[in-house]
Amino acid sequence: MELRLIGDNGQSTASISASDSLFGREYNEALVHQVITAYLANARSANRAQKGRSDVNKSTRKPWRQKGTGRARAGMASSPLWRGGGRIFPNSPEENFSHKVNRKMYRAGISAILSQLVRESRLSVVEDFIVDSPKTKLLSQKLKDMGLRAVMIITDNVDENLYLSSRNLTHVMVVEVSHADPVSLIRFENVLMTHGAVTKIEEILA
Repeated sequence: MELRLIGDNGQSTASISASDSLFGREYNEALVHQVITAYLANARSANRAQKGRSDVNKSTRKPWRQKGTGRARAGMASSPLWRGGGRIFPNSPEENFSHKVNRKMYRAGISAILSQLVRESRLSVVEDFIVDSPKTKLLSQKLKDMGLRAVMIITDNVDENLYLSSRNLTHVMVVEVSHADPVSLIRFENVLMTHGAVTKIEEILA
């Protein structure tokens, strides 16, 4: 598998060899959907709480007698059928939203996403990506010269200048290989990887 290597002007200068199992895998939509759903579910935090019928501040006295009033029978004002009553199945802070995805499935899903990015010409490789000083303007101009706007930059080691330069750019994300997630890989219009990052991700997902 050959990946195009681009220069500072965004033009292809050469190509590098990469793993076919990582960048040449067939796209499996069902697997990718499962991996992304699990990633989003595992990121959720159970921070909502609702009151059940035993938690609401209501009297437990029977509102009226059982028979003879012409109204429906009622037991207590905290009934879920009444306004102000407790919820039938209340949400709890102890809720568990996590989904389990096997390591082999997760790696296959990431490989399928990367392979699809290559087929759509949305993934490019540079030999190295650095900025001389922590200036947002420098990084923005460099990406503009390369013809990239909304881009996820994956490096083998995040330089401090690069990190500081990217913080104010909402359409740019700089991460190390180990922090590349499936949602961001799909969300960004382009993905830019350093040569070292390609080598490192092949070692991780091998």
